[in-house]
Amino acid sequence: MKTVIPLPLPTLLPVAGAADLFPVRRVYCVGRNYAAHAIEMGHDPDREPPFFFQKNPDNLISPDAGFPYPPLSSDVHHEVELVIALKAGGKDIAAGDALDCVYGYAVGIDFTRRDLQAEAKAAGKPWAAAKAFEHSAPCSAIVPADVLGHPAEGPIWLAVNGDRKQQGDLNQMIWKVPEIIAELSRLFTLAPGDVIMTGTPSGVGPVKRGDTVTCGIDGVATLSIAVV
Repeated sequence: MKTVIPLPLPTLLPVAGAADLFPVRRVYCVGRNYAAHAIEMGHDPDREPPFFFQKNPDNLISPDAGFPYPPLSSDVHHEVELVIALKAGGKDIAAGDALDCVYGYAVGIDFTRRDLQAEAKAAGKPWAAAKAFEHSAPCSAIVPADVLGHPAEGPIWLAVNGDRKQQGDLNQMIWKVPEIIAELSRLFTLAPGDVIMTGTPSGVGPVKRGDTVTCGIDGVATLSIAVV
């Protein structure tokens, strides 16, 4: 197949314990999926239909590369999240069948230009510039569900320069993994290679150049990244 310009490089994530890589198709994100985080962002913590936004596949980066502090912002926040990697998809997936679509899990950070997000919210505009900028989604290696199982509880945390900032538990997610997949499949046709970031617990806050951000989900994975 000939193309008029070079084909873009694919986004490939490492898989724990394997030489083969996981190819990324799309990146979906769940907003306000922990009640305490909804409260700290000024929203009602009651269960409401989930909402979604997207990052770009090439926003996913290895933590080894470091996180370049982005331009046009002076208030970039960390948000640690459980990441789901799909091996199958479809439309209108039943919650009872959703876990059959999961290849594995990882831990990631949804870095957010909070000042740009606040401006977009106030003007009723999309969040793309606040969420889908370059290098905004560091991600650990994916741990296959065949090895890990399907974590429904366990500590999720993030520290900046060794100071614990975020602390929660996966069981605090308002919408659980099967429900997230089911609801998302009502809006989009899911497919192998799709990645879902599932929301963050409370304690989000700013990072600055020179910081080291370390995070993890106990029993799943950890990652550490320098803000450069």
